Amino acid sequence: MPAYRRSRRSSSNKTRLLVAMVIVLAAVLVAARLNLFSSGSESSGSRAQVALSPEKTRTSAVIEPTPTARPTPTATPIPAPVKKTSAADPLVSAAGAAVVDERSGAVIYEKNSRAQRAPASITKIVTALVAIERAKPGDMVNAQYDSAELIDSTLMGLYPRDRISLEDLLYGLMLPSGNDAALAIANHIAGSEAAFTDLMNSKMKELGLTDSHFVNAHGLDARGHYTSAYDMAMVSRYAMQSPLFRQLAAAKSHPVTLWRSGEKMSYDIYNLNKLLAQYTGADGIKIGYTENAGRTIVGSATRNGHRIYAAVLGSDDLWTDTPRLLDYVFQNFSWLDGN
Repeated sequence: MPAYRRSRRSSSNKTRLLVAMVIVLAAVLVAARLNLFSSGSESSGSRAQVALSPEKTRTSAVIEPTPTARPTPTATPIPAPVKKTSAADPLVSAAGAAVVDERSGAVIYEKNSRAQRAPASITKIVTALVAIERAKPGDMVNAQYDSAELIDSTLMGLYPRDRISLEDLLYGLMLPSGNDAALAIANHIAGSEAAFTDLMNSKMKELGLTDSHFVNAHGLDARGHYTSAYDMAMVSRYAMQSPLFRQLAAAKSHPVTLWRSGEKMSYDIYNLNKLLAQYTGADGIKIGYTENAGRTIVGSATRNGHRIYAAVLGSDDLWTDTPRLLDYVFQNFSWLDGN
């Protein structure tokens, strides 16, 4: 009897152990399944990315045909005017001069064209260009400048605090060569003349013109203020792409309107560039004079659809030198169209 009880107890113990093992195994399987689901929900993006990786690998493994090399297209250069006679180069009194063709940019004549010299008021060509590119003609300007800086200056007739449009200021800058207009423009656009001349110098560098440096907006003699005939001819060629600049360059007179102490005033201003009246086809651009610079000009003229620019610095006889240079080109050179 005792032996039977031992056998029954042993069997019962084995049964309990087996059940326990089954329970433990079931728990492990359930836990593993739950962990699998949890991992899947948190990293589904990773699985998708991994699934895409073979596709990416297969795509990148495709060998593409080598493209045929093609030359980079370049603009066809415009032919320069060709000399058709054996005429000698003209003699001019200018210390430096350059004549440039508008269409091709070719230098047709030069005399010390890269020599650095004081420019006088042809500086204002760059002043006007920067103003046109950085502001609107209809902008109203409260004129601000130091009158003490303008002793022995050409003026358009501004008073400090006059209210005037930028367009009228530009005419006052270019026609009567107003130094008061130059300072009013500089202060309006850049806040100071020094900041404005930084813009002028940056523009010249942008155009690849390296013989120039400006320290004021009007052109009065100053240390470190210089340019070359080549630079002035080329910057003028660029500026004349602007319709407003072409109007400024060719205008013989212009009516100015301003407000002074609340009162409206109007008067006419006149261009100092005699070339406009004296030379057939003349359409610009600007003259200048200081004791150090001598007489300077960038003169432009158009005949038979061709415009040329004559930059003359340090001239003893501006109204002989400039027409002589223009005549030399128009009479002795021809363009591709036969004119």
